[in-house]
Amino acid sequence: MALPVRSREVAKFLISLISQIFLIEFRKEKTRMSKFAAIRHSKNSAGTPKTAKSLLRRRAAVVAAGVGVTVALGAGAASAADGGLLGLTSHVGSTVSAQADAQAKAAADAKATAAKAKKDAAKKADAWVKPVDKYTLGEPFGIPGSHWAHKHSGQDFVVPSGTAVKSVHKGTVIKAGPWGGGDGPAYGNAIVIQHENGTYTQYAHLSVIQVHVGQQVGTGQQIALSGSTGNSTGPHLHFEVRTGPNYGSGIEPTGFLRAHGDAV
Repeated sequence: MALPVRSREVAKFLISLISQIFLIEFRKEKTRMSKFAAIRHSKNSAGTPKTAKSLLRRRAAVVAAGVGVTVALGAGAASAADGGLLGLTSHVGSTVSAQADAQAKAAADAKATAAKAKKDAAKKADAWVKPVDKYTLGEPFGIPGSHWAHKHSGQDFVVPSGTAVKSVHKGTVIKAGPWGGGDGPAYGNAIVIQHENGTYTQYAHLSVIQVHVGQQVGTGQQIALSGSTGNSTGPHLHFEVRTGPNYGSGIEPTGFLRAHGDAV
């Protein structure tokens, strides 16, 4: 198997270094053998040089064999190191890839959540909702009675005093205050909101008003607390839907809310 470029370079470096070390040792051994041969030659001129040469060849063979073994070991070490590097690289790559996938998924989920929240907010802004939660329907629109100068101009929602009152749709507050905000004392504390489609809504007999004239309000935003101010026989919210800002332009409110997606 061919080694990668980096592993081959490491192997070459190790082989070169070890070869130089053995060459130095070989030269030292040769020098020692030359001295040994000279000494032996002075004592026995016949057999000693041959013996010295034979010994020198054996030493050289050992050195050469060591170099070969070292080369093989160096290549094996380089191959093992390369295998370890490849395994580590593969593991790191897998981890990075998994993290990237997780981050991409998280980003996609966050984007989808944000898009859904935006869509829900837009849907809510365009919706119409009930003015109070957990109520009992009281006097309906249009009935005659001694409490009204003419017929009942709205729908009563019977709730305890202090119940949160909400704007049924986004719009602008055009009336807010006592005496029905200008519509007469029978309404007590009252609010009138103008909506974008030319419709107006009124909220009367309030104990606390929490908005002011000119204020922009959103669908479902709390604008007041219910009460029993003005011409009232007990705690409730008087709610009107009007075609104009003033008293006398009311239409049946429960049918209007049903037609706009919120049954009462």
